[in-house]
Amino acid sequence: MAYTTINKSTDYFNTKLYTGNGSTQSITGVGFQPDFTWLKSRSNANVHALFDAVRGVTKRISSNDNSAEYTEAGALTAFDSDGFSLGNWTSTNGNGHTLASWNWKANGQGSANTDGSINTTYTSANTTAGFSIVKYTGTGSVATVGHGLGVAPKMMLIRILGDVNDWQVYHQSIGNTHKLNLNTTEGSSDQINRWNDTSPTSSVFTLGTHSSVNANGSNYIAYCFAEKTGYSKIGSFTGNGSTDGTFIYTGFKPAFVITKNSSISDWWGMFDNKRLGYNSSDSPRILFPNTNDVESNSKILDFTSNGFKIRSSNGAVNGSGNTVIYMAFGQSLVGSNNVPCTAR
Repeated sequence: MAYTTINKSTDYFNTKLYTGNGSTQSITGVGFQPDFTWLKSRSNANVHALFDAVRGVTKRISSNDNSAEYTEAGALTAFDSDGFSLGNWTSTNGNGHTLASWNWKANGQGSANTDGSINTTYTSANTTAGFSIVKYTGTGSVATVGHGLGVAPKMMLIRILGDVNDWQVYHQSIGNTHKLNLNTTEGSSDQINRWNDTSPTSSVFTLGTHSSVNANGSNYIAYCFAEKTGYSKIGSFTGNGSTDGTFIYTGFKPAFVITKNSSISDWWGMFDNKRLGYNSSDSPRILFPNTNDVESNSKILDFTSNGFKIRSSNGAVNGSGNTVIYMAFGQSLVGSNNVPCTAR
């Protein structure tokens, strides 16, 4: 029987919805002080805005474009004990806008890590929850970087900070020979110069020589995710092209799922248990990491007590014979001795 180290998932990940006021406000109710906060307007076509404690407040990068890091003084201005504070920037606090925030706990600003051939500026690692934020400087040569998790990450999101370039995504299900771009629709492609055809280990991940991950003297941020029983699941499934789609077992009821059909060019999808649609109490609405589009109420999937069920023939999430990658967070029912229970 598998054991979980997570008694309460909302100590490490939580979705918080809020309404903008066009001025300043503090968003509370996250349940912890976040170290990585991803914000998106649900009602308005504004950019995704990603902030973390390693790079510092007001330092914004966007999942839906390839622009460099930008200092947005009126954006996220503080990470607070139970949430975060905002200035008056329209994309994150527009008056009357409805917005979503997804929040993860790492380990504050972190500290240098010397496990790899590149010594990181900061590695902020939460080994309990399997999440780390890594800031490093590229060398232009094949290199390794310490992630601090103690187990191999199964998904990584990497972004150059000071230049225009695409987000690079590693996912175990497409292997160390392939990559995806978070900010585009394109499917996976075979690229040796991203991961040097080498899988992450329990201490480091490997970089090739492409400028999107390892240009000499350029700074990068990496968000690294490992699986934790009863809390997170990172994998893939095969689409069947039917409205009676695949059931994906996670071992817990999801609170958040991100998906991408890696076989074809189509959208990324983000789903959570706070933005539920009219079709079913278990059918979440969609936001799209690769675009600034507003929220969609199309019925794509249902959350169940121990996974999620595809309810659409849409090729982006259920193309027949296609590989769809995902990452999910949630909470299993925990019985005695931290053993996840079978849901009733």
